[in-house]
Order: sequence, then C-alpha cells, then structure tokens
Amino acid sequence: MPQKTAVILFNLGGPDSQQAVQPFLFNLFNDPAIIRLPNPFRWLLAKLISSRRAPKAAGIYERMGGRSPILPQTQAQAAALKTALGSDDYAVFIAMRYWHPFAREAAKAAKDWGAERVILLPLYPQFSTTTTGSSLKDWDHAARQVGLDVPTAAIGCYPEEPGFVAAQTQLLQDVLQKAEAIGKPRILFSAHGLPKKVVTDGDPYQMQVERSVAAIQRQLKRPDLEMQICYQSRVGPLEWIGPPTDAEIERASKDGRVVVVVPVAFVSEHSETLVELDIEYAELAQHNGAAGYLRVGTVGVQPDFITGLARLVRGAMGRQDVFDNAPRCGSGERPCGNAWRRCVCKG
Repeated sequence: MPQKTAVILFNLGGPDSQQAVQPFLFNLFNDPAIIRLPNPFRWLLAKLISSRRAPKAAGIYERMGGRSPILPQTQAQAAALKTALGSDDYAVFIAMRYWHPFAREAAKAAKDWGAERVILLPLYPQFSTTTTGSSLKDWDHAARQVGLDVPTAAIGCYPEEPGFVAAQTQLLQDVLQKAEAIGKPRILFSAHGLPKKVVTDGDPYQMQVERSVAAIQRQLKRPDLEMQICYQSRVGPLEWIGPPTDAEIERASKDGRVVVVVPVAFVSEHSETLVELDIEYAELAQHNGAAGYLRVGTVGVQPDFITGLARLVRGAMGRQDVFDNAPRCGSGERPCGNAWRRCVCKG
C-alpha cells in the first residue's frame, strides 16, 4: 500500500515584519554553522552583530514592502510541487531555518498529518554545511522534539538536476536576447559567498556551483559569450571565496559590456536578489559605465524546475536503501551529507 509521505522543503526564511528583523538576524548569527564559536561566546556575538546590523537590514526590508518575500514564494513552490507529485499520498511542508515556520513547526504538522515517511528537500541546489547541512541538523533535533520517528531520507544536493538547469538556462536565454540588442554581454553567474576557510575545510559548495554553471553553459551552447562565476554578500573580516560579484560588475562595466547577472545559487527572490542585485549592483554598473544591466530571475515555480523537484522526490522514494541508513551519498563521490546520516546526492 502507498505510504503517506511528507516532503519537507528547507529554505533560509526571512523576517515577516520590521519587528522580526533583529530576532531573525540573531537566529542567523547564533547558528554554529555560521559562527563557529562555542557558547556563550557565539550567543554574545550574535546579540552584538544582530543589534548593530538590524537598522540597516530593516531599511533593506523596507524597500521590499517591510518584509521578506521568501515565505510566500516558498509556499508557491510547495503548492506547485504538490500538484506535480499528483497524489494525496504526498503532502509538502516548509521548514525555514531562521524564521517561521521553523523546523519544529513543520515536523509537528507532518506528524499531525500522519506522515509514515519523510523526504527532506532543500531549496539549495548546491550543498553547503552552512545551508543544507545546518538545516539537516536542525531537522533531526526538531523531529526528536515532536516525536516524529518515521523513515526519513534527505536529498542533499542537485547542482546538475536537468529541470533546474533547463529552467535557469531558459530564463538566461530570454534575457540574453534583450542584452544582445543593446551591446556585447558579459554573463556573471553570481552565488552567495562563503568564507574561504569553510571551503578549504571540505565544504563542496564552490565545486558544486561550478558544476551548475558548467551544466548551464553546456545547455546554452554559446561558447562565444563571455562568462564568469563570482560571489556576493560578503560580510565580516574573514577572507571569502571570489572573485567578488561587485568587483566583476565594476570590471565588466568599465569594459563597456552589458552586464547580465544570473543568481545561480538562489531559487527564490529575496534581499540578495531584489536589493543587492537589482538596486545596489545596478547602481554600481551604471556608475561605472555599463552599456546595460540585466538580471536573470530565479527559477521560482518555473515548470522545468518544479518537475525536477518532483523527479528528485520520486527518485528517493524508489530507493529503499536511503530509508534504511545505507549509503549517505548516491553519487559515489565525496559525501555531501556528512552533516547527516541519510543523504541522497543527485550530483
């Protein structure tokens, strides 16, 4: 008989009001995957950083209507995925990492629904200990708290999933037509940055970003185009992976190119796309003489992307071993799921 399967979508989350900005930031910086200090030092530092950054962050969210749009967008993705799965044996729940609905809320909802199996599906195509890894640990704790003890599998990463690649490529092609009508484009694939130490310690995120970009380039079939991977949203004094997106925008602008930015590691719109890319970096490009500045949208509820997510879920359901604590990683490569015990890596 079919089993009731709860699909849990992981995402970052965002403040739903101006009053939520500082506690959201505190939750972010109090995550040991983000600031690797023991308590009480991490707690104290998170308090300090969140209080200092809250006024500026509140201004950013004010430009987006006073709140983050990430929850309604994730809800739309959850509804689209439920439709694509096409069976009442599936239900889709949302577990945000740093603001409501938290993992505990999602775990309780799944338990109340009567889930007999759980599939954890991050809305991060590329695995990082700071995103998917953190969410997997958080889920494990939340499930124990509410007593949700059912077979559970995690889809750790999908940097080259055909639906994700097709959706991102199509969006890029649409923008390229506009860019080439203006002048010579340079495509900047922008991903959220990480401290270099995180990567040198074994985090596969940068490698997987490169694999996503390579897959998009193969499908795009435009070797004549100038392309560059870069990283945005640097904070703090540590050395981060690069090159920085703002530096590449400045360089492309001074070269007289039409700057085309692709947010290759984001699947929904939020402050890093709507403010950092659309406003701050657009102003930077204009100031430095760019022939034009265009930003490719995130994949959102693009049909190819949603179909790809449904394919990942069905693929996990077809592998009994991932529910039996067998291999952590299905790709045969270095496990992406070191942070958790049951991980299917769809590289």
